[in-house]
Amino acid sequence: DGDVEQAIENMRTSGALKAAKKATKVAAEGQIIIKSSESTAALVEVNCQTDFVAKDESFLSFANAVADAALSEKTDLAALKAKFEDDRVALVAKIGENIDVRRLEYIEGETVSTYLHNGGKIGVVVAGSGDDTTLKNMCMHVCASSPQFLSPDDVPADVVEKEKKVQLEIAMNEGKPADIAEKMVTGRMRKFSGEVSLTGQPFVMEPKKSVAEILKEEKSEVTGFIRLEVGEGI
Repeated sequence: DGDVEQAIENMRTSGALKAAKKATKVAAEGQIIIKSSESTAALVEVNCQTDFVAKDESFLSFANAVADAALSEKTDLAALKAKFEDDRVALVAKIGENIDVRRLEYIEGETVSTYLHNGGKIGVVVAGSGDDTTLKNMCMHVCASSPQFLSPDDVPADVVEKEKKVQLEIAMNEGKPADIAEKMVTGRMRKFSGEVSLTGQPFVMEPKKSVAEILKEEKSEVTGFIRLEVGEGI
């Protein structure tokens, strides 16, 4: 009996060694998995090294199990990683690629609408209330237009200031006098806050109207959103 246990331990150790060796490999492919209830959604990014493995059944089974646990247990990333570490190590040994549970995000609202783009390369959840189709369309808009904030009022002063400095420098380099450059940039900054916020952006399906106008027309509201893209920032 002892020999069998030792053999199992040796196999586990060799799996752990393989996983340790693979951990230095950059894992920038993978999947965004979304699991949701009526009012809550969990988004998980699980990475691997190649697109081929991102479509592998055992990889997808692991990623879905991680996301299911995230939604049911409302845990944090460190606890989620710890819970699935043995499974991850075994999967690395089986598949031969580094695998990483990289990001975990939660969002809550009166209702949540979800959208996966390009086979799980981009995942979007919009929280809010109102018309289901409108909220689904908002998911597609967030996917396409990548807003960073909900409304122009939510854009932090330091972000605006940083952009203003950049724009001033551009205007001065174009040879504009300081006072004219200042006026030009002040106008540009009003536009900037709209461009980086969801409600200020032109709606992708009807660009002559802003997202805020569409929401008002459809008697709908967005209270928050999350957009995750596989590999961003790696």
